[in-house]
Amino acid sequence: MSDDLLAGPRGRRICLELAREVDERARHALFELEYNADVAAGASIVRFGWTDDGGTFESRGPMDTTASTGDLAALIRSLPPVELTAPVIDEALRRSVDFARYWQSPDGADLVAADPDVCAALTAIAAQVTSHPAAEWWTRDRTERQWAVEFDSAGDLSPFALPVDAAARWSDSTRAEEEQAARERPTDPAANVSGHWWSHPRGAPHTTGERPDGVPTGIPYVEDGFGWTRAVAIPVAGGGRTYEIRSERDWAELCRRYPLEVTASRRHDWYRTTGRAGRWLLPDWGRVAGEWDAVHLTAWAYLTAATREIVVDDEYSSVIGGWAPDETYWLSGLVRPGAGPPVVWTAEDPVGPWHRGAPRIRGLSPDSDA
Repeated sequence: MSDDLLAGPRGRRICLELAREVDERARHALFELEYNADVAAGASIVRFGWTDDGGTFESRGPMDTTASTGDLAALIRSLPPVELTAPVIDEALRRSVDFARYWQSPDGADLVAADPDVCAALTAIAAQVTSHPAAEWWTRDRTERQWAVEFDSAGDLSPFALPVDAAARWSDSTRAEEEQAARERPTDPAANVSGHWWSHPRGAPHTTGERPDGVPTGIPYVEDGFGWTRAVAIPVAGGGRTYEIRSERDWAELCRRYPLEVTASRRHDWYRTTGRAGRWLLPDWGRVAGEWDAVHLTAWAYLTAATREIVVDDEYSSVIGGWAPDETYWLSGLVRPGAGPPVVWTAEDPVGPWHRGAPRIRGLSPDSDA
């Protein structure tokens, strides 16, 4: 399983984040390497620092460094076994999800992690992660207990006030967008054009399960989040047939059985994400809804297959984009608010930890009257 984890950009990123946290030398080398990788990929970054005489400076462009990916790989191999706990793994997962990109090139850390030497050096960490009890929920199918999450909500969340034909509407709008893009957008995949890059059936209700500690997974694991510190989670009940995406193979099979070409509308964003120039498919969610009531993406499938090319056949590929780990999209309307009231979750900081109820005040115990 460790090799599979390292095959995916999000899985590699977890292991790299763990290496960063356990060794100061690795942290320093990685900072320099990922900064330069970002600059080389075209990112415009301003770096601030202090001079030897106490002054400040700002700099654009590459950083002078003696570090190499080979040096970083050797350093990672020399590290003792990482001391893993559930919070440490959860934070590495949170960071990996937060830095997922589908509309531009991968960030510097993802580029460094993809280096063959660095990736191979992460094998021992990957083996520790995949065998840890905190990662057991990553491979589970959709759980009966589901939550719909809204951030910064006043508590009046109505997550299913949506048409039951949301999947069909998505298919119609996606076909229309593809036809328009074929007429108006350039065929050069490197052209500076962007559009709808996500691959979920936007507009359909979506939910997540919860971590072993009770926190709905849709709260801490958000791609490109906005720094929220308050969320409302509503219990959800759903039924019918669920298609389980446990690996890239399951996604590719959906594309083969219900193909919808999206080359003209996705080629520019997905070229930047994957580096592949070619034809692209998505599952036609409107047709999927004729056979399946829900589609669930396991956390394991997310970590091993999101933000990279998924080969469908000799001509077409696809991308899992915009999903969250352990997320379910409901296609046929067999879902409704479940028993129990909404639950408010808050955190002092966007990185967590998350707690039920009002924000905790530093210095006061949970039983304080203040």
